[in-house]
Amino acid sequence: MAPSFTPTVRTTDSATAEIRDIEKGLDRMENKALASQRVALSEEKSANLSKLALGAKLERALDRRMHGQDAVMRKRTQSTAAAVNEKA
Repeated sequence: MAPSFTPTVRTTDSATAEIRDIEKGLDRMENKALASQRVALSEEKSANLSKLALGAKLERALDRRMHGQDAVMRKRTQSTAAAVNEKA
C-alpha cells in the first residue's frame, strides 16, 4: 500500500498556530512611535547617499592600503643615473 501524502489536520493546525505566535511576537517588537518617524527618501536623495557611502568605502580602502608606506622621493645620484642609462 502506498503512503498517504495528504497532511493531517493536526499538523496544519500546529503550523498555523506557530505562524500566529511568530506574527504576534513581531507585532510586539515593532515600536509604533519609531515607525511613524521613518522617512521615505526620494530617488535623488537615495542616489546621493549611495554615492557618499561608496566614496567613504573607497576612502577607507585607500587609507588602509597607503597606511604605513613611508617612501621618500630623493634625487638620484650620478652613479645611480649612470647605472640606469647603461641598462637601456
